[in-house]
Formats: sequence, C-alpha cells, structure tokens
Amino acid sequence: MGFGQLPYDVAHLLGGAMLLLSFMLLYQRRVAAVVSVLAAQGAVLAAAAAWQGFVQGAPQLYLTALIAAVAKAGLIPFALRWMIRKLALARGVDPALGIGPSLVAGVGLVALAIMVTLPITTGAQALAREDLALALSVVLLGMLMMITRRNAILQVVGLMSLENGLVLAAVGVTGMPLVVELSTAALVMLVLVVAGVFTFQIRGRFDSLDTALLHPHRGEEG
Repeated sequence: MGFGQLPYDVAHLLGGAMLLLSFMLLYQRRVAAVVSVLAAQGAVLAAAAAWQGFVQGAPQLYLTALIAAVAKAGLIPFALRWMIRKLALARGVDPALGIGPSLVAGVGLVALAIMVTLPITTGAQALAREDLALALSVVLLGMLMMITRRNAILQVVGLMSLENGLVLAAVGVTGMPLVVELSTAALVMLVLVVAGVFTFQIRGRFDSLDTALLHPHRGEEG
C-alpha cells in the first residue's frame, strides 16, 4: 500500500497495548477499576480491527470494529458496572493468587505464547506471525485471570478479555468471513447474560460472590 513500515508498526502498537491492558487487569485490585480497564481493552480492539480493515482493504472489519466499540467498550462494561452497583461490589477483592505471582505467571505465559506461535507460523508474513503471538498472549492472560480470581465478576472479565484475544487473532487473518465475527459477538453477549444470571444466583444463595464458597457444594466431600 506504499506505507512502508506503518501498517506493521501500528498493528504492533495496538496489539502491544492490548497485551499491556491484560497485565493491568491482573494488577488491579478493585472491581470497578478492572471493568474500566476492560472497557479500554475493548476500545483498543476496535481500533485494531478498524486498522486491519484499512490495511487489508476489508470493509467487513469496519463492522467488527463498530461491534467491538459498541459492545466491548460500551455495553458490556456498562452492564458489569450496573451489576457492581446492584450488588454493592465497588471494593477490593482478594485474589486466589497474589498480584506479584500473577504477574510473574503472566510473563511466563507470554513467553510460552511466543515460543509456541512463532515456530508453527514459519513462512507466514511477519505481521501475521507476531500479531498471533500477541493475540495468544492476551488469550492466555485472560485464562490466567479466570483461574486466579475468586470473584465471579472478575472471572467474567477474564472471559471477556480472553475473547478479545480471539477476536484480535481473527481480524489479523486476511479474508475471515464476516459471519464468524458476528457469531463471535453474539456468543459473547449470550455468555454475558448467562454469567449475569449465574452471578445473581451466587449472590442470592451465599450473600457473596467469592466462588470458593461453592467448593463444599461440588459433591466431592462427604
């Protein structure tokens, strides 16, 4: 397209920003702050999708960017904030794994993502290879957040961040069908609804969102 290194540099800047925000999700101790970071990650994802649409000459990615901006940077964080206010959860939450160990584990997962992705994508364009490595890192950090956070809201945020990584990987693949993107967006909204119902059920039954309270009810004891 005659832009030299610009497509490469901007794509990596946006992917790196999403990775940084994933680490910020692990670092935050307050539920409200975590939701704000998730909204920022959704906005960066929207920008990344729009940029890939411009670079690839793929107008359908502009719709992906619009969906990400409306749903991930707007509607989903709004719904999570509503649940926080409804359940009076604007306070700190103790993680199952400390902040420091979580960040160290996150660095290890990023290294793993690079070690796995780069060798198996040999021969692909450098932009696609490194974008996939960044996207896989975001996915793994989302999984880590789901595992190391006992609060149901934060586990939902981890799931949303994981899905953001999947979308980041998808928009970097030239020619991805639009139906895949729309199906993904619909699935995320469905998961959010189910997670909201699940959260209210936990709150109503145990008067807390600490999922550790569910352990005695798993049928593994007694």
